[in-house]
Amino acid sequence: MSELDTGAMWAASSGLAGGTSTEVERSQQEVLQLSAITLSVNGRARRFEMDPRTSLLDALREHLRLSGTKKGCDHGQCGACTVLINGRRINSCLTLAVMHEDDEIVTIEGLGAPGALHPLQAAFVECDGFQCGYCTPGQICSAVGMLAEVKAGWPSHATADVASPHPALSEAEIRERMSGNICRCAAYPNIIAAIRDVAAGGPG
Repeated sequence: MSELDTGAMWAASSGLAGGTSTEVERSQQEVLQLSAITLSVNGRARRFEMDPRTSLLDALREHLRLSGTKKGCDHGQCGACTVLINGRRINSCLTLAVMHEDDEIVTIEGLGAPGALHPLQAAFVECDGFQCGYCTPGQICSAVGMLAEVKAGWPSHATADVASPHPALSEAEIRERMSGNICRCAAYPNIIAAIRDVAAGGPG
């Protein structure tokens, strides 16, 4: 049962059935214990109150109005909601906002600006690494995190020599490391080209 359904039932039992949406909302807030949290997003501290069950994805989109992070499957299977937390990529739909008060969160909006694109943003444009663009923010955030993992020497399932401090970033390696990000338009060859470009010191 959703929060809205629960709130509506409570409103009905409290004599608020037929009341305005504001009254129902107020009744829900009276029932739910809201949490006051502060999140550091794109270098800016933002404080607000929310249901402690709110996912980081919903906090970013609904509370902070940062719509660049996309809601795709909402089950951690498509990667459209990928953001960076303390430099590591994470599916924001699978974690709660209240868990990240002391973390540095970076969304696609915080990576670059129209006049000063992040190297990966510029490479995606140069290599035509997107079509509809829906998955692109997640793809780019994931690629930023992935390149940091490679730089740190983290192996993947496709790494031939797991003891190597610098895994070779082959096409197979990139495909494996980016396999959590789905592009329904199938722009994969261009996405890989953009990532390889940046890994080789391309755009930016």
